[in-house]
Amino acid sequence: MKPMAKNGILIVIVAVLAFAPLFLVRNGEFAGADDRAEKAISTIDANYKPWFKPLWEPPSGEVESILFALQAALGSGFVFYYLGYAKGKHSASKKDQA
Repeated sequence: MKPMAKNGILIVIVAVLAFAPLFLVRNGEFAGADDRAEKAISTIDANYKPWFKPLWEPPSGEVESILFALQAALGSGFVFYYLGYAKGKHSASKKDQA
């Protein structure tokens, strides 16, 4: 099998895995662990009052999900940038020693 064909097959598989959940779960509710925890606490103690309120409440669950994904992407970008930088620095020091 040619490398181009192999890469094309892998791209199709990745695309199917990425977009299949969007088509399988239509009209799904975007609820996170915070909402479920709040419901569980209210069933245990109906008089429970939260300690504090958020400074800003996102307008919808979708916006909250996007902000969470953005936070995760920035965090992983920082971590992997540092790992690449450290590896490059290590490789450069090995070349200097040789």
